[in-house]
Amino acid sequence: MQTSAALVADGEDIARGRRLAADFLTRVQAEHGIPVSQRAMDLTRLVVSELVTNARKYAPGPVLLDLRITGSVVEVVVWDSDPVLPVARAADAGRVGQHGLEIVMAVSQGFEAQREPVGKRITARIALADDPDGAPHGRQPL
Repeated sequence: MQTSAALVADGEDIARGRRLAADFLTRVQAEHGIPVSQRAMDLTRLVVSELVTNARKYAPGPVLLDLRITGSVVEVVVWDSDPVLPVARAADAGRVGQHGLEIVMAVSQGFEAQREPVGKRITARIALADDPDGAPHGRQPL
């Protein structure tokens, strides 16, 4: 199960990406019977928003968004034309903005950034379901 879109910088691409994610996960539930928690729906839209925003901000040209179900996770993959890999910044309570990557890494079960022949590909994995006791899947606190 997968869906993809090329997003153009028309001022609506971030919202379009969030809608694509919500529609995709809704179809996954309705057509394939795969449970998707409200938390997974919300976090997927957040991750799409942050990754597409970063791609728009730092990379010229097109942005490709790919969503796919792999086992019990949804993979959010964003490709852009800038080869520079993102680096999470050190925590700084005084910094205004530029927390998108930190947010994505905190809510994702898995995260990776890879250079491609042209640009880079960012992948974030979000668990589709919560644990039966209500605890969300994902990274465990240290």
